[in-house]
Amino acid sequence: MQLTIHQIDAFTSSLFKGNYAAVIPLEAWLSDELMLNIGAENNVSETAFTCPQADGSFAIRWFSPLMEIDFCGHATLAAAYVLCEQHNLSQVRFNATAVGELVVNKNSDGSFTMTFPKQAPVEVKTIPEALLKGLSIQPIKVLKNRQAYFAIYENAQQIHDLTTQPDLLKTLYPLDVVATSSSAEYDMVSRYFWPASGGEEDFVTGSIHTGLAPYWAQQLGKNKLNAYQASSRGGFIQCEVGEDTVRLTGNAVRYLKGTIYL
Repeated sequence: MQLTIHQIDAFTSSLFKGNYAAVIPLEAWLSDELMLNIGAENNVSETAFTCPQADGSFAIRWFSPLMEIDFCGHATLAAAYVLCEQHNLSQVRFNATAVGELVVNKNSDGSFTMTFPKQAPVEVKTIPEALLKGLSIQPIKVLKNRQAYFAIYENAQQIHDLTTQPDLLKTLYPLDVVATSSSAEYDMVSRYFWPASGGEEDFVTGSIHTGLAPYWAQQLGKNKLNAYQASSRGGFIQCEVGEDTVRLTGNAVRYLKGTIYL
């Protein structure tokens, strides 16, 4: 068996920035074991597998090097990039078990806008000790949603200076950790740590902005925000918060196209 593999840098206009994802379009699903093995072999943040559906949409599944992930924004952007190019589309409708329908539109400037369910966080009354000990700088507040704990900080410099103890943060599974603050240069900055699910730090995490954007929209009194994820590669996301959805806009560039031999 031969499979075509694409590697795309998402949430960036430049190669070697943003977050990389592998995309493997399928005609029929492979076994879970094989997709897990491919995700581990690729060893990128996420590998997205897509499969066409009778109604013209695409089912999508995401695999980190360690496990299947139920929602990934940057690999969805990467998959839309590939499918729009492959099928000459301006819109792609994805379906995922955990989050339902995800609509991605290709804009006239080449960027992509993804419409995701809003996943606003709520404040945590009892903060896990492993979270506080696992962060080198103590947050001023902690919230959480279905995906992660949100460690809120006073300024962007703290986000850049922050170090973590992955072994402690790993014990918070199935929740990951995002550290965030407002910023003079952007509306919000963040970093994302997921040692139990994929790696010590993710480069750019689209899915977590479905929680970050509603929080900062409320704090800043605006529903359109510019976000920067301050990882070693860095990435930019434009966010628009609606009543039930969050729209994320970003760019993507191709790194490679190749063949997997199985």
